[in-house]
Amino acid sequence: ADLLEVYLKNENYTVYKFYNGTDALKCVEETEIDLAILDIMLPDIDGFSLCRKIREKFYFPIIMLTAKVEDMDKITGLTIGADDYITKPFSLAVLRARVANQLRRSRPAASLWQIGLYRFDFEAMEFSREGRPIALSPTEQKLLVENRGRTLPRERLLDRIWADAAFVEPNALSVTVKRLRDKLEDPGYIKTVYGVGYSWAVEP
Repeated sequence: ADLLEVYLKNENYTVYKFYNGTDALKCVEETEIDLAILDIMLPDIDGFSLCRKIREKFYFPIIMLTAKVEDMDKITGLTIGADDYITKPFSLAVLRARVANQLRRSRPAASLWQIGLYRFDFEAMEFSREGRPIALSPTEQKLLVENRGRTLPRERLLDRIWADAAFVEPNALSVTVKRLRDKLEDPGYIKTVYGVGYSWAVEP
């Protein structure tokens, strides 16, 4: 933790360092956080439980950084809401690249969309249709934030939405798109481009 603090501060990040999950969760609830790096083996609550608690309210990227290298641990971390999973020993340069990548993915090109019946405020994490709030999961938000008006191949969407697409079920993207359409009561903004992928149309 001390090494990462020094390294990330040298990369001009503001770092909040904690040695247990209780203090880390308190910081998350009181401070505006852009990204969290969690170990699994903590002295009070384990990193998986901490990740679940964070995901109850917050959508910023989470990177698991741990000595637990088993595939099942990795699958568990990604399933409960982690965006990336790095095992020890690790390269600081690789960690820096992973951090930058997750921050880039989490920041939409435009923070506010107002299209037709919808208002999507990505800075405030508020989504509505005709003034009625829409509750979206982190995965659904990532899908929504991708550039509208462009056709994005399934492989690219999988890579952008899930940190490790190799552990994702083949129909996960289709299921997520359907769930998003249902929540939006979508009249046709999310277009299926058969044989390619999906696009967000400017008009339905």
